[in-house]
Amino acid sequence: MLNENHAFILDFPELKLDIVQLNHDDPTFKETMQKYHVLDYDIRQLELADSPVGDEHMHQLKVQRAQLKDILYQQLVAHHEQANH
Repeated sequence: MLNENHAFILDFPELKLDIVQLNHDDPTFKETMQKYHVLDYDIRQLELADSPVGDEHMHQLKVQRAQLKDILYQQLVAHHEQANH
């Protein structure tokens, strides 16, 4: 879907408190989260402009976004499990 907002907190509302805490306490998480949000914003802007880049470039951007999301999600799940034990 074009211009769909993939804001991390919208995709994982059940982990909102973990997102906030890690963003505050973990500089690596915060940096990765910032990269994710910038990349997501850039992709949405390109989609709004009718993708003025090649399909392969857009695909690579989306792959990078998915990879960052996976990294962040793994950190969130680990944090959540640790906090609830």
